[in-house]
Amino acid sequence: MKKILLLALSFYITQFAFGQVVINELDCDTSFEGDNTDRHEFIEILSETPNFPLDGYVIVFFNGSSSGNNSSYFTVDLEGYTTDINGLLLIGSNSVSPVPQFLISENVIQNGADAVAIYQGSYLDFPEETIATIDNLVDVLLYDTSDSDDQDFINIFSADPRFADIEQINEGPGNNSNSIQRFVDTEGNVTYTSTTPTPRALNDGSGIVLNGIAMTIDQDQYNEFDTFDITFTSETPVTEELNFNLLLDNFGFNTSDFTGNTSITIPVNQDTASTTITLIDDADDEGDEVTNIRFESLPAQYLALNNNLMIRIVDNDFTMAGFGTPLNPTFGNVTSTQPSSYYNTLDGLANEELRQALQDIIADPTIVRAQTYADILDILVEADQNPLNSNEVWLVYKEFGRSKLDVQSSSDNFEKWNREHTYPRSRGNFGDIEEDEIADGVDIFWETKADSTRHANSDAHALRPADATENSSRNNKNYGDPAFGAYNGPTGTAGSFYGDVARSVLYMEIRYNELSVLNGYPVIPDLEDYPGELGDLETLLDWHRNDPPDDYEMNRNNVVYTWQFNRNPFIDQPDLVEYIWGTNVGQTWDQELSVNEFDSNQISVYPNPTTNTITVKGLNTQADLQVFSIEGKLLKSFVYRNEATVDLNLPSGMYLLSISSESKKTVKKLVVN
Repeated sequence: MKKILLLALSFYITQFAFGQVVINELDCDTSFEGDNTDRHEFIEILSETPNFPLDGYVIVFFNGSSSGNNSSYFTVDLEGYTTDINGLLLIGSNSVSPVPQFLISENVIQNGADAVAIYQGSYLDFPEETIATIDNLVDVLLYDTSDSDDQDFINIFSADPRFADIEQINEGPGNNSNSIQRFVDTEGNVTYTSTTPTPRALNDGSGIVLNGIAMTIDQDQYNEFDTFDITFTSETPVTEELNFNLLLDNFGFNTSDFTGNTSITIPVNQDTASTTITLIDDADDEGDEVTNIRFESLPAQYLALNNNLMIRIVDNDFTMAGFGTPLNPTFGNVTSTQPSSYYNTLDGLANEELRQALQDIIADPTIVRAQTYADILDILVEADQNPLNSNEVWLVYKEFGRSKLDVQSSSDNFEKWNREHTYPRSRGNFGDIEEDEIADGVDIFWETKADSTRHANSDAHALRPADATENSSRNNKNYGDPAFGAYNGPTGTAGSFYGDVARSVLYMEIRYNELSVLNGYPVIPDLEDYPGELGDLETLLDWHRNDPPDDYEMNRNNVVYTWQFNRNPFIDQPDLVEYIWGTNVGQTWDQELSVNEFDSNQISVYPNPTTNTITVKGLNTQADLQVFSIEGKLLKSFVYRNEATVDLNLPSGMYLLSISSESKKTVKKLVVN
């Protein structure tokens, strides 16, 4: 061992011409066992001496694309980190093996032609889009994946005499299996080679060989009260007793949630040990949780080959709401929390005056608040909680619940949910800013007004949890007939989202001056300043009429109101849609006269779901019943008296039941099994 260490130190002395730390290896684009999602990218730096403190150093990645403008896109602050016994610090995602000392998200490092540099300074010196510089430069690597040379970067960094002959290094074509590695010959000449990656090991094979250790578990999901084993295996038998600790705590998951030994010992000349963990079945509705199993106090001569293993613990104490999902809706169980005078300024108005007065309410800059795009995640897990399971969110379009924990956080979108803009942001020309990345809570907000179109990016009235792959398929299409390239929802679903989506889109037109909803299917022009247009208005009006607001929608309106201090008026007052776009355009609005529906609490239909017959309760007079398909096609009509039963004789599916009597009407969803 001592001879190897002396050779390694000799190697250090010959190769550090420019400073105490250099870029030793970079893998910017990976193909690993058929996985081309760039989960295994990394950068490795090397210090002149082992166990070197990296305080005062920062790594900066620069984007060389035409849109990147040779500016920074990602910065790694090395404050508080030290290199290992071989002088190495590995930076990458948890998918890299051995696991890096410094963890970053997957798929962060861009492919090139780009640059990465080490500076002496602070990460505060390099806010996003900082132009590449040689000030305080320690080391730099220009790289690509079979791209043309970026002459701008060459010009910038060659201005430093130490890098006067700098060249751009090719890692290989896209999805290659190589990394770029730095080598120094006996005369101190530095060269770079694209070859098989060697993370956490010196490129020439010298240095102290560390014993790798890995942990394994059988499953990645267990229920409360389950028991599971964690097994630890070293690459070679240990030459002296190996003792280390295990950590499982993660956010709300702690030692009150499990029992088992977390102090692990691998005996001399052995290569394995295990421990048994039992999950405690408590009575708390704390939601599904994740434990993060990781090494603690692993000795310096050992490498964690993997780490941070995630196990989901499914909570069996979830709760159910007192109202239905959009697929099986209820009405009248959730009351609007709007102030009693919230819409009073609309009375007596029509046409543009009505439209403007409505905007003055929902875009009042003295009252209404805008939150960050990161805050939206916190809003949605409350506003769109699955009424059948408090551990889930309800997915628009797909019409089922998914665990709140399955929010998309990387390029992997399989069975994940993310934030869907019902009014696509590419059509409205609004998007993120840097501050949008911070979830700063309900009490920190931006002032906003009708001209603040950028705030449409994080307006919770128009954002819903959606299956991530379906969201990608939906893209920025208009709503309506697929024959015109429009979006009508996934095949085989019931369309329970139709009215919800329609009302959110119509809200956006009134809320923001630059957005509009048109008849037909507007095309996005090839312009940067795109005038926000979305169709099809006729489709959205049909969706609104045939899928009226239910308890689920009213509840989310109430929740969003607590964050934004404004409401979607078309949920509280659905008839307003007709006065602005529909059959009552030009007529004067009056809240009392315009509410011509039954009190939903008075009218009930049972059983629902049904197999054939229904009874309507709460009618005092004769009524006309009409059954429509979910698309709005009239299927059956009945005259109903008292509480007689009605035979539907309909195939299984979802329908709309319209009940009319004495100039009043209500519409209820009906499920036939």
